[in-house]
Amino acid sequence: MTAGQRTETGIRPWVRAALRCGAVLAAAALSLPMATAAYAAPEPGPSIGVSAGADPLAAAKATLGPMLDRLHQLYQEAEAATEQYNTAVAQQAAQQQLVDDLRARLVSQQTAVDAGVEIAAQLAAAQYRNGRASDLADLMLAENPYQAVVIAQLLDAAGRSQKAFLDRLTSDRATLVELRSQAELALARAGVLATQQEAAKTDVAKRLTAVEDMVASLTGAQRSELEALERQQADEAQLAFLASGALGKGERTPSAAGRQAVAYALKQLGKDYVWGGAGPNVFDCSGLTSQAWLHAGVPIPRTSQVQWAQLKHVPLNQIRPGDLIVYFGGATHIAMYIGGGLIVQAPHTGDVVKVSKIGAMPILGAVRPDPDAAGDDKGGQWKVPDVKVGEVKIAPAKPTTIPPRPTPPTVPTPPATGTPSGSPTGTPSAPGTPSTPGTPSVPGTPSVPGTPSGTGTPSAADSPSTVGSRSASASVAATSPSSAAPTEQ
Repeated sequence: MTAGQRTETGIRPWVRAALRCGAVLAAAALSLPMATAAYAAPEPGPSIGVSAGADPLAAAKATLGPMLDRLHQLYQEAEAATEQYNTAVAQQAAQQQLVDDLRARLVSQQTAVDAGVEIAAQLAAAQYRNGRASDLADLMLAENPYQAVVIAQLLDAAGRSQKAFLDRLTSDRATLVELRSQAELALARAGVLATQQEAAKTDVAKRLTAVEDMVASLTGAQRSELEALERQQADEAQLAFLASGALGKGERTPSAAGRQAVAYALKQLGKDYVWGGAGPNVFDCSGLTSQAWLHAGVPIPRTSQVQWAQLKHVPLNQIRPGDLIVYFGGATHIAMYIGGGLIVQAPHTGDVVKVSKIGAMPILGAVRPDPDAAGDDKGGQWKVPDVKVGEVKIAPAKPTTIPPRPTPPTVPTPPATGTPSGSPTGTPSAPGTPSTPGTPSVPGTPSVPGTPSGTGTPSAADSPSTVGSRSASASVAATSPSSAAPTEQ
């Protein structure tokens, strides 16, 4: 073994102990910062990132969701009141037509009765003048038997003819009395319908006022958030509807009239929604659908409820362009299907005629105005119109498209403390007396905008402010015979 080797193996004990101690201290020194860092590390805080699938409108839903629900409710209430008004207008128009028909029949029947009475008077005068000559004397004065037989036959025929005439006159008089009775009932019914129309108009004004007050209370930022929220809800509802398979697969071919109805409806895009409107410049929901089909040569009822009640129901998986989609439980809204899961509609006050997604609102069902018409294969395969889906719009209506605010009822003014001796105490003054409720204020035949006439010519009346403000009863009572005029209620 060499000297070097002996030196390494022969390390003195104290040196070996010192080396061990240094190693322990070095290890402790190296481990101290690490332990301090672990102790001082802060607790992990919440993440500020947005996870996948988060709802960016969650805050808007929490704050503005109830407000949007309330606005939708107000829109539906206003639409329901509008359709009720449209029903009253249509009923009064039909009643007015009945009154006019009865009046014409009364005039004709009165003329026939007057002519019959005049002829009867002439016959009576002739009988009076010839009363002394008997039928037997006429026979005896005949020159020959043949002539006597002929005279007898003529006398018999004259007697039969005179009796038939008198029977006819009696029947005409009875018919005249019946027509007068019918005219009185029709006039009374017209007065009732005029009152109902005015009440419906007041209800529309009340509902639209609530809508306008709420929309006007929103800031611009709130409207934008509500529109974004409504757009999101519509997209989600459309996806759910399409995923359900309720619409079926493929595009069906419309009828020839259906093509025309869709074309007419799409030409109205951008025109204002106005309650009671049926073209040519403004529309409500049923005004658009009824006028579209009227221009296609198929008159249909004016209101959404009657369209739903009277037109042929079809399954959603069998609908074709031109069919009408009815919404909400009360059938208070209606639109026209154009294919591709899209509809054209007049939505609500403050909006315009536009294309929307079929599933954005709760669907009640579908109806077909021309169920007996086959698909128009000659017109070619149906191609969904290249139109843009309309933007969601929450805005105040134009002042010219809404009725005036309802006027509160007049309250009688109590008498002053120092009532003059000539005035009875406690009698309200005349200016404070409320007008008789339900009495139409303006006489005249009502103008009914958009009521299909069956001739294919639409109504040109646009302004709803003139609709329903005129009474049918005053007009008919002024032109009807005095014997047929009832006492106004």
